[in-house]
Amino acid sequence: MARNLRDKLLVQGSILAAAGIITKVIGFAYRIPMANVLGNQGNGIYSVAFGIYNIALTLSSYSLPLAVSKLVSARVAKKEYQNVYKVFVMALIFAFIVGGIACTLLWFGAEQLELIYHRNGLSIPLKILAPTTLVVAVLGVFRGLIQGHGNMMPTGLSQIIEQIVNAVISVVAAMIMASAFAVSPLRPAYSAAGGTMGTLCGALAALIFFLFVYHSDSMQMKRRAANAKGEAETGETIIKLICITVLPVILSQTIYQIGYTIDDLIWGNVMADRISDVEAASLQGAFNTQYNQLVNLPVAISSAMAASIVPGIVRARVQGDRELTHHRIDIVLRFNMCIAFPCAFGLTILGRPVVALLFPSLSDYEELAGMLLMTGSSAVVFYALSTITSAILQGSDLMRVPVYHSAISLAIHIFIVYTLLKYTHLGIFSLIVGNVTFPLLVSILNCRSLKRRLEYRFDIRRIFALPLIASVAMGLVTLLSYRLVFFVTGINAIALIVSIGASVAVYGAVLLRSGVFSRDELGEIPLGGRLKRFVK
Repeated sequence: MARNLRDKLLVQGSILAAAGIITKVIGFAYRIPMANVLGNQGNGIYSVAFGIYNIALTLSSYSLPLAVSKLVSARVAKKEYQNVYKVFVMALIFAFIVGGIACTLLWFGAEQLELIYHRNGLSIPLKILAPTTLVVAVLGVFRGLIQGHGNMMPTGLSQIIEQIVNAVISVVAAMIMASAFAVSPLRPAYSAAGGTMGTLCGALAALIFFLFVYHSDSMQMKRRAANAKGEAETGETIIKLICITVLPVILSQTIYQIGYTIDDLIWGNVMADRISDVEAASLQGAFNTQYNQLVNLPVAISSAMAASIVPGIVRARVQGDRELTHHRIDIVLRFNMCIAFPCAFGLTILGRPVVALLFPSLSDYEELAGMLLMTGSSAVVFYALSTITSAILQGSDLMRVPVYHSAISLAIHIFIVYTLLKYTHLGIFSLIVGNVTFPLLVSILNCRSLKRRLEYRFDIRRIFALPLIASVAMGLVTLLSYRLVFFVTGINAIALIVSIGASVAVYGAVLLRSGVFSRDELGEIPLGGRLKRFVK
C-alpha cells in the first residue's frame, strides 16, 4: 500500500514537472517572435506592465491552487465530501472577491501607474491584463479542487493548453496591433497590449477546459457530498482556513516578484531626467527581454525538474530518516548545479551570437545585450541555488525562513540598485549588479540555514567544484569551436549549432567521468534512467 502511494505521488509529481518544463519552453519560444514584433521600446512597456500584473496576481490568486488543494485533500482523506464541496464554493466566492478587487484596482489605477512608472502608454496593456487577474483567480480554485482529489493530469494539460493559446494569440495580436497603429506615437504601447491579449485568452481557454472537467465530475461530487458523514464546517471557518493557508505563500512570493517591478520603478524615476522616455524604455526592454529571458529559461527548467525530487526529501524527513534526507538534498543540489553552471558559461561565451540569432529585429541593442549576458550570466547559478534551497527549507517545515532571507536580500538589493543608478554612470548595468547580488545573498542565507537547521553538510567538491571544472572545459570547447566554424562558414547559426553540440558532448563526458553522480545515483534524477543505461 505504501509503495503504491509512493509510486502514485512520484507519477503525479512527474506530470506537473513535465508540464512545467513544456510550458516554460513554449513561453520562451513565443517570446522570441513577439519580442521582435514589439521592438525595444514595446518590450520595455510590456515587461513593466507584466511586472505590475504579476504583483497583482500574487497578492490576489497565485496561492489559491495550493490552498484549495491542501484543504480539499485533507477532507477527501477523511471522506468529508460535504465539506469538500463547501470548500470549493467558499473558495469561488473568495476568488471572485480578491480577483475582482485586483481587476478593479488595475483597471482604474492604470493611468496613475503610468505616471508613477514614467512609462508613456503603460495604461493600455494594463487594462488588458486587469480582467486576467479575475479569470486566473477562478481558474486557481478549479485547479486546486481537482489537484486535491489527487489528479494532476488536468492541471498539467490545462497549463499546456493555456500556454499554447497564449503563445499564438500573443504573437498574432501583437502583429495586428503593430500594423493597425503603425503611424501612432503609441504604437509600442498598443503592440504590448496585443502581446498581453494572449495572457487573457490563454487563461480563459484553461478555465473553459476546467469547466468541462468539473462538469463531468460534478454529479459524482454532489452525490458524495449528499451521503457524506462527519460534522459540517461553516463557511466562516473555511474562509478563515483559506486566508491562513494563502497568507504565507503570498508573503513569500510577493517578495520574489516585487523585486522586478521595484527595479522598473527605480529605473523609470531615476533615469527620467537623464535620458528620453524612448531610450529608457528601450534599454529596459533589452534588459527584461534579451537578458532576463535567456537567464530565466535554464533556471525555470532546472527548478521544474528538481521539483519532482523535492517530495522525496519531504517524505524522508517525515519518516525521520536523517541520512536519506541529507542524501536526497545532496542529489537535488548536485543536479541543479550540473544544469546551472554550463548554462551560465554558455551564455557568457555565446551571449551575443545567440541574441543576434534570436532577436534580429532588436539589433540596435545587440552589443549591449551581449555585454549584459557576459557580465550577468552568473545569476543563473545563484537563482537556481536560491530557488531550490528555498523549496527544500519550505518542504522541511521552515516556511518562514526563506521569506526572511528574501526580505533581507531585497532590502539590500533595492539599496544597491538605487545607489548605483543615482550616483554612478553604470546605467542599465546597475540592474545587472542587483540581479546577481539578490539571489547570491538568498543563496548564502539559505545554505547557512540548511547547515544549521537541518545539520546538512555541503559536499563542496561534488556540488560546486566538479560541475564548475566540467563547465570550464566545456567553455573552452565552446569558444574554440564557435570561432573556428564561424571563420570557415561565416554563418552564425551553423557556428552556434556546431559549438553547442560539441559543448554538450564534452560537458556530458567530463561530468560523467568526474564522478559527480555514481551509477546508482543516476536513477534518482530526472531522465537519469537513460543516462544510467548509456553509462553502462
